[in-house]
Amino acid sequence: MTDFTYSVDADGVATITWDTVGKSMNVMNQQGFLDLEVHIDTALADDAVKGVIITSGKEGSFAGGMDLNIIAKMKESEGDNPAKGLFEGVMGMHAILRKIERAGMDPKTLKGGKPIVAALPGTALGIGLEIPLACHRIIAADNQKAKIGLPEIMVGIFPGAGGTMRLTRKLGAMGASPLLLEGKLNDPMKAKAAGVVDEVVPADQLLERAKEWVLNAKDADIVKPWDAKGYKMPGGAPYHPAGFMTFVGASAMVHGKTMGVYPAAKSLLSAVYEGSMVPFDTALKIEARWFTNVLMNPSSSAMIRSLFINKEALEKGANRPAVADEKVSKVGVIGAGMMGAGIALVSALAGIKVVLIDAKQEAADKGKAYTTAYMDKGIARKKATEEKKEVVLSLINATTDYSALKGCDLIVEAVFEDIGVKAEVTKKIEEIVGEDTIFATNTSTLPITDLAKASKRPEQFIGIHFFSPVDKMLLVEIIKGKATGDRAVAKALDFVRQIRKTPIVVNDARFFYANRCIIPYINEGIRLVTEGVAPALIENAAKMVGMPLGPLQLTDETSIDLGVKIAKATKAAMGADYPNDTVDEVLFWMADAGRLGRKANAGFFAYDDKGKRTGLWEGLGEKYSLSDTQPDLTEVQHRLLFAQVLEAVRALEEGVLMDIREGDVGAILGWGFAPWSGGPFSWLDMIGAPRAVEICESLTASHGERFTAPKLLHDMAAKNESFYERFGANQKAA
Repeated sequence: MTDFTYSVDADGVATITWDTVGKSMNVMNQQGFLDLEVHIDTALADDAVKGVIITSGKEGSFAGGMDLNIIAKMKESEGDNPAKGLFEGVMGMHAILRKIERAGMDPKTLKGGKPIVAALPGTALGIGLEIPLACHRIIAADNQKAKIGLPEIMVGIFPGAGGTMRLTRKLGAMGASPLLLEGKLNDPMKAKAAGVVDEVVPADQLLERAKEWVLNAKDADIVKPWDAKGYKMPGGAPYHPAGFMTFVGASAMVHGKTMGVYPAAKSLLSAVYEGSMVPFDTALKIEARWFTNVLMNPSSSAMIRSLFINKEALEKGANRPAVADEKVSKVGVIGAGMMGAGIALVSALAGIKVVLIDAKQEAADKGKAYTTAYMDKGIARKKATEEKKEVVLSLINATTDYSALKGCDLIVEAVFEDIGVKAEVTKKIEEIVGEDTIFATNTSTLPITDLAKASKRPEQFIGIHFFSPVDKMLLVEIIKGKATGDRAVAKALDFVRQIRKTPIVVNDARFFYANRCIIPYINEGIRLVTEGVAPALIENAAKMVGMPLGPLQLTDETSIDLGVKIAKATKAAMGADYPNDTVDEVLFWMADAGRLGRKANAGFFAYDDKGKRTGLWEGLGEKYSLSDTQPDLTEVQHRLLFAQVLEAVRALEEGVLMDIREGDVGAILGWGFAPWSGGPFSWLDMIGAPRAVEICESLTASHGERFTAPKLLHDMAAKNESFYERFGANQKAA
């Protein structure tokens, strides 16, 4: 079966319909490109065909992008010379799209071509926009749910099928930059306003209008500006006075945002800069060379694997137990604070009935008001309607009446982080709900196995750790207690899928996975302060290696009193083995001084009256004076990174983490671990286990046993193994 079909009507208009077999949205594969080319050739060779419409057989969408497995096949095609395979493969795509663009016209007179129009029923992403950009006109249906754009930069690459060159020539470097460098997606009307699409029409008139345009198009209508004599780039090319300033500013902006660790953004800018000064066909070769350069970079390969392939696999239930469908129809959320209110919001947005319970009606109503405010903001931004708001709010029953929980197939308890309080709530709820109801506790620190002791049905008791704010954070950590059964795991996974989050499943242990890794990062940053390392060096070292926030700013954001609470609880549990007294000295001192972080407008940073950071707090330097000798940048970065990755390895070694894909995806989505690296295991594979052990030995000698390489890492170094070789998708963890 083919993904593209071809037909010609009585008026001589050919329609090429893209309808990927077995997919809800069109995805381009290698065979698809070949099929598309065959149909284009047929249309151009047939004198009876006056023009072509390229559209989709999928309702509400044109295409979701490229099957990135194509990249792997291109690399393999040339054996020991993968760069050649990539470059030639990309140039092959360029040739097909250039054939569409030139449409059989005479290369000298630019006449005699056949008009080709892209008719987009909805979402058009990646190659799903690059094909239309090669067409002579883009007409989109007025579909508010549709997203149109080039999001490749978000997975470590850039638009490499001509999208980079065509969009910058169409809009200018300045106009194209939000779409290329930020991966910004627009609805059809905004895409038209930006100049990306040419027309927006009612959905039921889409093909009619496309045909009308084809039948009335003149020779001049199908010549792209960059193919016409005298073309000048909008906004100016690099050596134009206005263009010069654009490119200088863009270079500074890209470096400022990426800190030089994301190769795709820099390569994209280089391709645009060089390509804008040469004829279009030469520019496509430049784009292909830079695209190949990016694809050969291990950072891009790791990002594609973690943020596209592995993330998608986890969202589709890669580690779901083989039990019947456990889709949630009614969820009870206990506790209407910030966390509970967020869980209620995302559940209602997914069409799930919600019972939101708190001890006082005022608190329950306040929790529901969070959804009201969210929807009002969406309406103001034209991303929601009053009707949608009414539907979402109607799904939330804010109450103090526990009997309203009858009929819930899932409970998510999000009350105060106290084992006694949670136990009391568990017992109370289990007296009301049905015996089949799955009980989930939202906790970031308390062991699930201990909490499950309060349950009459521990096999139906599970941990679901949401990250705050729930509506923005993509990751949800599902924690199996010792007695947790498969149905509870399946229910949790199906629920997370319904609310459009990415799940990871881990076994029960102190701090689970995410907090287990992020707390040492914070602690290492604070240790550096006590050693007299400049706070600015600590924060900038973290950002320059790809962390979204330095450890001190992160502590301010999560609140210093929370750090104190966690420290006290951990010390009580660990006793003499507790390793962080030096860190506690700083946290307790700041908490006693009322410097609780951003929420108090006072923490490691100073803030103005509006809560804006004004710089690092000077009092920190007065308490911990700077050392006369400051460490190298690389040493600080190694300490901050290895504090995290060694915990990830230990979690794998101990069986807390069961799949390294979850370890990498969870690290990036959960706490922002250097996305350019693909995650802690991908990063260790990049530098190699022998080099990682070597760095560990150096850090251990200088800074203590916390940097001792785990036995697993030593064993892998001895065999020169990588994590993805040893624990890949088809392998189980240690």
